[in-house]
Formats: sequence, structure tokens, C-alpha cells
Amino acid sequence: MSKPLVAVVGRPNVGKSTFFNRICGKRISIVKDTPGVTRDRIYGDAEWCGYNFTLIDTGGLDYDSKDVMFSHIRKQAEAAVELADVILFFVDGKQGLLASDIDIADYLRSSHKPVVLAVNKLDNFEVDAVYDFYGLGLGDPIPISAEQAKGLGDLLDEVVKYFDKMEEEQTFGIKIAVVGRPNVGKSSIVNKILGYERVIVSDVAGTTRDAIDTKLMRGEKEYTVIDTAGLRRKRGIDFDSVESFSVMRSIAAIKRADIVLIVFDASEEISEQDVRIAGMVHEEGKPCVIVMNKWDTVDKDTHTIEQYKKDLDNKLAFMSYYVPIFVSALTGQRVDKIFDIIDSVYENASRRIPTGVLNDVIREAVALNDPPSPSGRRLKILYATQAATNPPKIVIFVNDEKLLHFSYKRYLENSLRKAFDFSGTPLDIVYNSKKEEE
Repeated sequence: MSKPLVAVVGRPNVGKSTFFNRICGKRISIVKDTPGVTRDRIYGDAEWCGYNFTLIDTGGLDYDSKDVMFSHIRKQAEAAVELADVILFFVDGKQGLLASDIDIADYLRSSHKPVVLAVNKLDNFEVDAVYDFYGLGLGDPIPISAEQAKGLGDLLDEVVKYFDKMEEEQTFGIKIAVVGRPNVGKSSIVNKILGYERVIVSDVAGTTRDAIDTKLMRGEKEYTVIDTAGLRRKRGIDFDSVESFSVMRSIAAIKRADIVLIVFDASEEISEQDVRIAGMVHEEGKPCVIVMNKWDTVDKDTHTIEQYKKDLDNKLAFMSYYVPIFVSALTGQRVDKIFDIIDSVYENASRRIPTGVLNDVIREAVALNDPPSPSGRRLKILYATQAATNPPKIVIFVNDEKLLHFSYKRYLENSLRKAFDFSGTPLDIVYNSKKEEE
């Protein structure tokens, strides 16, 4: 199951950002007692009782204000609600139930999404303060103090209850997001692999406005193909335009995907935006395939593909694990091979290495190239284990992580990639300091 999205909503200044920062473990959102400080959605990864999810902090919903800024904030918050799997509705226990809370509750009910009601700012746990909020008709209000970290466990317990239900309902197989800048042929590729025109195809950039899910069976395997809006540079998009919300849905599609097809236009130079989109997928830790579309338009000789690969190596140096395929959605050239690569990359991302084999590879790498000891203290690699898949997460225990130079981290990653086929997937390698046993 991909990470669920949990939107934190409510009117201004009810403590949403304080809660967001506490749960995500770092100060991402600005916290200030001024309504409207959080203007955009801010994403943060969180974990509770073994459940991993993404929190979306939003600006305050104010349906009474005529201020243009609050109109923008409201549209952004409503877009977050549309994207979310579960909604955390924050109210202020000190101020009590207000008319604007009722307006927001009415709106949230119309979304038909699961809603968990948090009564915040009850620093002394004044439980009597929650009773009025039963009138919102959103189930049991949960008393908390985000500032004092009281009641947060009970609140998150209610949130994660919905995740199990979501997992039971999700039988989508491998989820494939198709992303790229406008007019590189994403929808044409989707239509070709589906075998019919499920998505409108046009030479006008920005034709696809929504992330569109389509289920597909190939043999015994089930897939969901997610076509997304073209991702333009942010400064070229109006703050509250339809396109800005489409971009949000594209980003959400990347987050919930198991694997991402990043489509480039082979007839044009690789642009900064192409690289930026690839970087976004890399930062999300998603396995991916680079699809060079419109290959039929390129003048070719025996060295053309190698020249393109050299350019990709240069531009995508930060994700040297990338796997390319050169296709034409127009003629169908090699499009049928895309799923073979998807299956291969997904298998690599799902690969689990036995602990003994993993430690043999690490020990051999250290024996071939001792870690440097610039401060006189010697770094010792104690042992390694694999903690997760999709992407593979390797935890390496050392005597002192501060002694580990970034170049040696890169060397160890390269050693792992030489030993095991992790092509197409990032590796999440975590180093933990651990005292040696006496």
C-alpha cells in the first residue's frame, strides 16, 4: 500500500501547524499566532505504530473573510481535502464551538472522506470542553494539546484505523504514475499501453487536468496506470489556477505510486524542468523508468542512443540507477517493452537481501577499501541489515557515524549495487552509531 495522505484542516490559528511540526519531528511549518500564516500546503512524512503516512498542513479555512489572500488559502486547503485519504479537523477547545467550525464541518461532510475531529489547546485536558463539538456530527471529539503533546497518541490511533480499511479496499496491483512536463506525450503513451484512447490527446500543452487512474490486466498481473497533468515550472503557474491544483494532484500521484514513468521528449534538449521532475521522483524514493518518447522524430546513426545515454548520465548524475527506454507513442515502437522494464524495476525495488549475504558484501567492500581515518580515529563497520523494501532500506551500524565521509558512503552504495541488481530504484541507506560489544 502506498503512503496514505492525511490533511490537517480547520479555521485559522487553531494549532494545525504546531501539531504538524510535532508529529513530523521538525519545524517545517511556520508557527505564529497570526491567522493566515500557512498559505500553502506543506507536506511531511510521519509514522505511528508502524504506519507510514504523509501529513499535509494547510492554511486556515475562513468562509466569512472577503480578503483575497484568504480566498487563495481556502482553495489550497480545499484541494488538499480532495487529495487526502483521511482528514484531521482541528477546532479550538478554549474558544469553543464557533459558526465557522460548523461551516467547515458541513463542507467536510460533503467530501465523503473519513474525518477525525481534534479539539486542540486543552493544555490541562479540560474534557468537559469537548461536549459542544459533538454537535458537529463528526463522531467523538478527541481532546488534545498539540503544544503540550497531550492526547496525540489517542488521536493518531483513530487516524490509522482508517489505513487498514484502505489497504483492504486497495486491490490495484502495481500503481504506475506517468509524469513529465507538458506536451512530451504522456497521454499518448498511456493510450498506447492501454490499447484505446482513455485519455484525451492534443498538441495543446496542459490538456490533462486531473490525475486519471485506469486499471489494466496483463496476463495474471494487475496494474493501475495514473496519467497526470504536465508539470510546469512553478513560477509559470497562477497561485489559484486550475493548473496549480492539477500540479498538486500530479505530486500526490507520485507519492502514491509504486513506480514512476518519467517521460522526456527525445526531439528536444533535456531541460531543467525535466531534471527537476526526475529529482522530485528521486526525493520521494520512488523506483522509476526514464521514457524517451518521440524517438521516431530523431535522426539516428549507430551512436545515437549512446550519445543520448551520455547526456542522461550527465544530467541525471544524482540518480545514476536510472533505467532508460527509447520509444515512440506515435508509431508504437518499443512501447510494448515498457511493462517488461516496469516489472523488472519493481522486482528490484522489492528485493530483500538475506542479512548474512548483505554483511558478506559489506565486509568484502571494506576489505578492498578501508575507510579513511582523517581524525586518527578509525571507522568500524559493525554489521548491516535490510529494514524495508520499495525502496530497499539498508541500515548499517558503525562505531561512530561522524567518522563516515560522504565519499565512503557513495563507495558502499556502489558496492551494494554491483553485488545486487537495484537498477531503477533508489537505495535508502541509513547509518546508525552503535557501541561495540565488549
